[in-house]
Amino acid sequence: MGPLQGITVVELAGIGPGPFAAGLLSDMGATVIRVERPNARTPDTPPVDTLNRGRRSIAVNLKHADGIDVVLELVRNADVLLEGFRPGVTERLGLGPDDCHAINPGLVYARMTGWGQDGPYAASAGHDINYIALSGALGLLGRQGEAPVPPVNLVGDFGGGAMYCAFGIVCGVLEARSSGLGQVVDVSMVEGSAALTNMMWGMRAMGFWNDERGTNMLDTGAHFYDVYRCADGEYVSIGSIEPQFYAELMRITGLDDDPGFAAQMDQTQWPELKARLTDVFAGKTRDEWNSLMEHTDVCFAPVLSLQEAAEHPHNVARGSFTEIAGVTQPSPAPRFSRTPGAIQGPPVHAGAHTDDVLESIGLGARIAELRASGAVG
Repeated sequence: MGPLQGITVVELAGIGPGPFAAGLLSDMGATVIRVERPNARTPDTPPVDTLNRGRRSIAVNLKHADGIDVVLELVRNADVLLEGFRPGVTERLGLGPDDCHAINPGLVYARMTGWGQDGPYAASAGHDINYIALSGALGLLGRQGEAPVPPVNLVGDFGGGAMYCAFGIVCGVLEARSSGLGQVVDVSMVEGSAALTNMMWGMRAMGFWNDERGTNMLDTGAHFYDVYRCADGEYVSIGSIEPQFYAELMRITGLDDDPGFAAQMDQTQWPELKARLTDVFAGKTRDEWNSLMEHTDVCFAPVLSLQEAAEHPHNVARGSFTEIAGVTQPSPAPRFSRTPGAIQGPPVHAGAHTDDVLESIGLGARIAELRASGAVG
């Protein structure tokens, strides 16, 4: 029932950002057919990789000519093909944009790579950490005088890659509905993660952002925008930027009469004020601070583990996490009032729907032949 119901996506199986992008589309109602390598043996245990939830899976040998023909038949009536190989790989397989557009001119062909389809780095291997390093995003993250801190792979793979890929696909599908023509969507994680830094570029141009990390208001430079360690070793987050929120922070911490904290935006005082706040927060446990600051206008939240996040009353009340087949995972986002998204099912073993998918594209009579030849698994 999601807003993308009726959209069919062919996903050439990959890792990380590709599955996440396809999963976002599935959560919003798209039918996603994941093309995977044939497995010689299916494990006895159920799959639990939540990135692969909500798919139909067909096992196809992409090194077999008949296997390529199967994928092209899938593409014939699809709206989208999503691939995350290095540039040129699908062309060599016979599944490049020209091959696919020859049989489906309206196809949106989404290609997601780290560096993009061209440029000096295009043929090089890389991972999230490298892409956000080149975009400038990684250089923003960390404390003054310390090394940059990679934010796991949230900024490059998932933020700059998968989210921009899903956005590009939806834009492409909307345009194709009016023009009748598809196009290639070239998603680069370098460019996507660079786009995420847009505000910092604006602040820098206005003179409000210093290139030395850890010295700005939003990058741990300010005493009123940071995380603080509590007496029990847990942490709380504080984001008291606006004057009225800062006043609440001062009141609850008992510092409202301290003249040292009066000049909130005096950056020369930030290191000293942060040291003093560090001592204040170390005097109580996270739960004690939570009891004082929760539901106030301090702009406060406890720093939670994944398990704690799933169990927090606010997230429970909104259903922010879901359990599917015994595995807790984030619920679909964002929310729609009339056509809500939904997880279409748990991950499945590679090739679990091979026969059903072949039947649906008119190849039911050839299943035994294709399997015997090794074209499908």
